[in-house]
Amino acid sequence: MSDEPLLFEVEGSVAVITLNRPTQRNAINQAMGQALMDALHRVRDDSAVRAIVITGAGGSFSAGADLKERAAGGGARRDDSSPASVIEADPSSRWSTMTIEKPLIAAIDGYCLAGGMELALTCDIRICTSRAQFGLPEIAHGFFPGGGGPQRLARSIPQSMAMELILTGDRIDAETALRVGIVSRVVPVDALQASAMALAQRIAGHAPLAVRAAKEVAQAAMSGGFDEAMRLGGALRWIVGQTEDAREGPRAFSEKRAPRYQGR
Repeated sequence: MSDEPLLFEVEGSVAVITLNRPTQRNAINQAMGQALMDALHRVRDDSAVRAIVITGAGGSFSAGADLKERAAGGGARRDDSSPASVIEADPSSRWSTMTIEKPLIAAIDGYCLAGGMELALTCDIRICTSRAQFGLPEIAHGFFPGGGGPQRLARSIPQSMAMELILTGDRIDAETALRVGIVSRVVPVDALQASAMALAQRIAGHAPLAVRAAKEVAQAAMSGGFDEAMRLGGALRWIVGQTEDAREGPRAFSEKRAPRYQGR
């Protein structure tokens, strides 16, 4: 196993980003946070990548920020404790607001806590193993989840459950996460990677412009009003309908062959 804090590979049209500090349960330090930002920029700008899987090495997704580094003053400039400096020093505050138009899938095993859970919540689809644990424990350590966790959790699951998790810092298991909708499926430990890759490859096989438009409309419906999302959907449906891929799909169907989508 490499000593790099993050591993990156591309299999076909699917990029795989692996958090790689297994002995620290993939705690996110500055080096990993920067590597994650670099990887996300890379997949965002690479037209050959159509879907992304984010996972963790060594039986954990991520236990969150590296508290030992934080306690030692790592990241923020020691002579500057301004809000801007604190935000700049927190890796999650940077990648949590980044716009990725392509589908993101979190493949979660073991701990998915704090910044790790916030990273998972930025993904469009989450699957996990039966031994996964989820939580936002920052409140129990004297600080506040700064990577969009409370906002995304409150938008994703019923209000009472979201507030209980946010305000207590308690953990929940995989079955509870499935029941409330944090994850869409629970799989055996040894099937996690294959399940995530199969899902990503299935999505990557669709017309990429249609996939991006569908994601954009769904996100608009979650964050804004229904009427606004419907107007956006109408506009994007017209735009996508003018593409070569929109002609290729029906043509392939009539010719009884697999479509060859080009993203144009």
